[in-house]
Amino acid sequence: MKKRLEKFYELLREKHIKHYLITYRPNVFYLSGFSSSNAYILCLEGEFYFFTDSRYIEGAKEKIKHMEVINIEGAFTEFVSKFLKARNIDSIYIDKSVSYSFYEELSKHISVSFEKDPAFSLRKIKSKDEINIMLEGVKKSDAVYKRLLDFVKPGMTEKELRDFLICEFLKEEAQKESFDSIIATGKNSAVPHHETSFDKIETNKPLLVDMGLMWKHYATDFTRTFHIGKPEDEFVKVYNIVKDAHLFAVEKAKAGVPLKEVDMIARDYIASKGYGDYFTHSTGHGVGLEIHEEPRVYKTSQDIIEEGFVFTVEPGIYLPNRFGVRLENIVYIEGGYPHIMSTIPLDLIVL
Repeated sequence: MKKRLEKFYELLREKHIKHYLITYRPNVFYLSGFSSSNAYILCLEGEFYFFTDSRYIEGAKEKIKHMEVINIEGAFTEFVSKFLKARNIDSIYIDKSVSYSFYEELSKHISVSFEKDPAFSLRKIKSKDEINIMLEGVKKSDAVYKRLLDFVKPGMTEKELRDFLICEFLKEEAQKESFDSIIATGKNSAVPHHETSFDKIETNKPLLVDMGLMWKHYATDFTRTFHIGKPEDEFVKVYNIVKDAHLFAVEKAKAGVPLKEVDMIARDYIASKGYGDYFTHSTGHGVGLEIHEEPRVYKTSQDIIEEGFVFTVEPGIYLPNRFGVRLENIVYIEGGYPHIMSTIPLDLIVL
């Protein structure tokens, strides 16, 4: 944790910022290792202070040894302003992710300026410990997916299958779903973020499953599209195009390569096969403490792939009112090369 704090302050110094208030909850956890629904970190010229309320204070004092832990008394905006003024500090920087009401209240007591929280960029590079935690989570997710293939039957509802996933995640000692799992049967699979419904799973139709769990505060994200009963020829054709696009994108993901090229190689390949208009989202996104975080894997990305990057690769083709196919894995960069976290094959499964 101390190294993270040092890197954080280094980034502040580059911008000539001495005083910064971290308010975004995942960033507070990233720098403290402590989870709280009401916590903040204050950086004052390289000295860090952790603020939380009486519900968490004893746990925080027990766990956090790399910064001073302070109990919030009363409204935080007023409390922290008094804390700063007692040290002759009359201005502070914060991230734009705060609510307007928080900004408004804080501004009543002290001068407030905006600067992007440096923790966002630090979180793009995962440590080996973080990657190992995510690998553990993906192993659990893979085990649940295998059990899902044995469990699913035509006639059960999408909702029943999602309920099964949630129960199995908890059996694996996951904290919760990392997002609302998507179960999409038949034409519902053509809606990239279909809301799992009470529609019954159909025979001779595809089933798209997009699922993830939280393990030790880190998210997993995984999608497979399989078929229940005999698939039509175009489904098989589309499936193989998406599979090849996925593999081309993963192969491109090497350290030093512009991240946008990972998106473009998948997008261009799908377009070359005549389905470019039906790939309607980015090829992937960062994943870690949040299910969607930096970097974004898209043609407009300015990022260069670095050691420790972790992101999804998830090309898809969606034919309205017919079917959709998406195949998703988490990829991490180690030794300069891409590695896929899941061990589930990409081959088409027909049940």
